[in-house]
Amino acid sequence: MPDTDPDEMERRIARTRAELAHTVDAIADRVNPKRVAERTVADVKARAGFLATSVGDALGFAARPVSVEDDPDRLWDDEPPSLAPVLIGVGAVLVVGAAIVMWRRRRRRS
Repeated sequence: MPDTDPDEMERRIARTRAELAHTVDAIADRVNPKRVAERTVADVKARAGFLATSVGDALGFAARPVSVEDDPDRLWDDEPPSLAPVLIGVGAVLVVGAAIVMWRRRRRRS
């Protein structure tokens, strides 16, 4: 006789029902708007932190924790980092952007 024991079938049904309930709860939690927003915010924070670290590394800034008790005049150990490369880069981007805008306007007029 195959598994026709009513008690065993009830246990299997109860186990399957519990697994299904767990799966449905997990799906509901995953698509919950509040949870989606929390995951999105966490992802954006992580990416922003990575971007800030990458930019800081590229510019030669060393990240170090700053506390409220720190003296603002002594935040840099030796001397403040040079902002000249950053300003030159921003200026170059602005010049290229302005040139593209002017070029597009002239093409429309023609």
